[in-house]
Amino acid sequence: MNGDTAALPERSPTTHPPTPSLHIEQGTPAFRRTAVALFLAGFSTFGLLYTVQPLLPEFSRHFGVSAANSAMALSLSTGLLAVSMLVAGLISDRIGRRGLMIAALLASTVLSAASAMVDDWSTLLVLRALLGLTLSGVPAVAMTYLVEEMDPRALGLAMGLYIGGNAVGGMSGRLIAGIVADHWGWRWGIGVVSLIAVLSTVLLWVQLPRSRHFQSRRGGLRELPTRWRQLFADPGLPSLFATAFVLMGVFVTLYNYLGYHLLAPPYQLSQTVVGLIFSVYLVGTFSSAWMGQQATKHGRGRVLGICYALIALGIVMLALPWLGCMAVGIALVTFGFFGGHSVASSWVGSRAGVMRAEASALYLFAYYLGSSLAGAAGGVFYTRWDWWGVCAFTAVLTVVGASIAWRLGRRAQPLPAALAVSR
Repeated sequence: MNGDTAALPERSPTTHPPTPSLHIEQGTPAFRRTAVALFLAGFSTFGLLYTVQPLLPEFSRHFGVSAANSAMALSLSTGLLAVSMLVAGLISDRIGRRGLMIAALLASTVLSAASAMVDDWSTLLVLRALLGLTLSGVPAVAMTYLVEEMDPRALGLAMGLYIGGNAVGGMSGRLIAGIVADHWGWRWGIGVVSLIAVLSTVLLWVQLPRSRHFQSRRGGLRELPTRWRQLFADPGLPSLFATAFVLMGVFVTLYNYLGYHLLAPPYQLSQTVVGLIFSVYLVGTFSSAWMGQQATKHGRGRVLGICYALIALGIVMLALPWLGCMAVGIALVTFGFFGGHSVASSWVGSRAGVMRAEASALYLFAYYLGSSLAGAAGGVFYTRWDWWGVCAFTAVLTVVGASIAWRLGRRAQPLPAALAVSR
């Protein structure tokens, strides 16, 4: 007992001791279980989504489809993901977070495994489209689960581990599928990633603690149009949504068709080597954190412009015929993309005030829509003008994105007070 206790009022007989916090605290077994479970969930989600990207040339050969048609195996997934993420969070408001994530990942693994067994191109595309629909139940809900269940002091680390799982999963899904496909074919490439996702789903079900702070809510869908109109009235948020579209569109388009370019003469690299290109993603894990810090110091608009400059320089080097220049080029594009995405996504959160959930959903919608539409359009340019056409297409998109960043830095004003205080 210290001397200060004498100043405290006596507890009346009807006073109950403070209820211990039911939130998950850092360093506890529950924290470790949650961190591992959601890391694996993020790993599997983006592994399943992007596992087909290094396999697009294999699809062209096996099914006899063009590069643009082959890219639909990814574009349909990201397109359906973009749309369904707008409502997946609202569904979880009614039925719960944990159950939706488990069901979504389980359904996605089944669809992915099924796509490895079909021998009809149209059927494969249908399965990939449904995969995008089911996958939306993880990224749209996982962050909300963490915000609800984590102690505020543990939230930053838990969120970082989940996002790290997303990045590592996106890289590993591409890398594993490419290497396995080089030795045993594209079916085994998809199959191995699907098997990893099955194991992750089991661990998610066993390890993830049940929600303690979830409260079912209804009626959010009818309010969305009004909220979206308010967000689009802001002078900066629509430009940030466009930034998400451009950044992801450029990034996915280049990665979609670089494999075609390097597998063809005069390079004729193996599928394994092409798959190893995706290890450049490790550059992005540094870029996203470092560029975010630079944006705090030097201004978001300026740093976003620098990210576009890096992407533009990378595209120029990718257009050169030497492999060394192309390696540096794809690293520059990856560095610029992850840095720009980090800056833009944090900018959305800071501008949107209490409507950050709706703003983030629209940002992610534009993000994956850019992957779907630009990724598919890039195939038309590749078919008509080969790799030079892809570089020219992405260069034009980059110029558009840089002009948006310039206007954001000069003209975007703070969020109107109405958005910051009302819903």
